Amino acid sequence: MTLSPSMHAHLERSNFTKPTPIQVAAIPPAMEGRDILATAQTGTGKTLSFLVPLVERMAVEHKDFKALILLPTRELAMQVLEAWRTLCNNQGKAALVCGGLAAGPQLAAIRKGARLIVATPGRLEDYLSSRSIKLDGVGMLVLDEVDRMLDMGFKPAIKRIAAQLPATRQTLCYSATLSPAIREVASLYLNNPVRIEISTELKPAPNVQLQSFEVPQDKKQELLEHLLDTTLGSFMVFVRTKHGADRVAHRLSRAGHAAAPIHGDRSQSQRIAALRGFAEGRHRVLVATDVVARGIDVSDVAHVVNYDIPREAEDYVHRVGRTGRASSHGVASTFTTPGESKIMRRIERTLSVSPVKYRVHPHEDSIKQVA
Repeated sequence: MTLSPSMHAHLERSNFTKPTPIQVAAIPPAMEGRDILATAQTGTGKTLSFLVPLVERMAVEHKDFKALILLPTRELAMQVLEAWRTLCNNQGKAALVCGGLAAGPQLAAIRKGARLIVATPGRLEDYLSSRSIKLDGVGMLVLDEVDRMLDMGFKPAIKRIAAQLPATRQTLCYSATLSPAIREVASLYLNNPVRIEISTELKPAPNVQLQSFEVPQDKKQELLEHLLDTTLGSFMVFVRTKHGADRVAHRLSRAGHAAAPIHGDRSQSQRIAALRGFAEGRHRVLVATDVVARGIDVSDVAHVVNYDIPREAEDYVHRVGRTGRASSHGVASTFTTPGESKIMRRIERTLSVSPVKYRVHPHEDSIKQVA
């Protein structure tokens, strides 16, 4: 790839030695200024596929050149901004624009000359509607996880934001699927885009070891602690409810495991602290609900546990996809009560997967593999 010496040096320092397929396909045309329409799942390395050309363009373009990245959730926005800061060694001004944070510092960062705005559509549109900011200098627009933004009802906001951007800009669009709604977005905002398709099949990554445990409801916590005691690495635990997340995290903490809950009722500062503590290794376990977890992108998660079984195959794939990202390996365990066996079989048939099965005997302290 025709990258600058400083970019090569940074990638080498960060141990990025082999680009992923999405990076191989997207970075060269993006560096040439082409629009991109890419379908790729989370965990394929797509963040670097748009940040590398973005940083490179900022290095050679006039200081008036700005970029805008739109994402569905604030957690994802914070992580993309952190990745950008790492990639450019904190050289350059950026602004985070999302709900749940004070407006003053966000507006101040933009007015002080931020060349990059990383935003969720709702809060950014609020600022545009009140004429607090202008976006007439944006030369690159990145729409990341467009399918999720549309699911969350952001289509009108995206349309109004795009209307305030220069017509002659570069646009990079990423989605997990290419539905008719995504095709419509592409036709509206992209100009003769390069089409990239990377592994959009609904299926867990092959480098994730799948296993399921039939376990009585009252033995789930004990089984989780057993896995923590006998397995190395970090754990992301999925539960169905906010109360359940608090309860599981509290019990783990009492048992001596560093755990933190993250869900919609936690304050923004609490969510940031939990996510940062998990990413930096202070918390070994992050207990999350599905809604919040869809905005989490943490590398090097060793083990995913479906403490509560997901109801749909798509949710199963999304949860399992938190581990085994890029070229790393991971383990995903699903706890099923005896009455949930039909749900698990349906998920397995839909995805054509066969997890290794175990059964926890209710009256014994034993876990036996099921033939």
